[in-house]
Amino acid sequence: MSKIKGTNTSIELIVRKLLHAKGYRYRIHNKKIIGKPDLYLSKYKTAVFIHGCFWHRHKSCKLAYMPKSNVEFWKEKFEKNIERDNRVITELNKSGIKVIIIWECTVKKLGEQEFRDQFLMKFLQGISSNELLTEI
Repeated sequence: MSKIKGTNTSIELIVRKLLHAKGYRYRIHNKKIIGKPDLYLSKYKTAVFIHGCFWHRHKSCKLAYMPKSNVEFWKEKFEKNIERDNRVITELNKSGIKVIIIWECTVKKLGEQEFRDQFLMKFLQGISSNELLTEI
């Protein structure tokens, strides 16, 4: 698993390029912020995590399948990932930081203009609202 890329993934780069083109400015992988979010928008006090559906177990997503071999290992691995994600979200919210989670399956649809517009609208709602957690 050491060969699994955790930063600057293709889906991360797509989101960064889109948001930057729309005028959003952010820091990437800011170690000073709990959980080292993929993007941090200090102007909006918002941490953005771009989650792979497989690794972070996106509910009802076909990309979040369970491998057929070594099931116990994977089950434990995924449970720890979910626990860590929940702990980070809670800590960020307690610190007054909003969290936006962008799922891999959503990013894969961003090639369609209509879907891109919906994505940007949800993103804007997430950074503007009082909600502490937004999932896109």
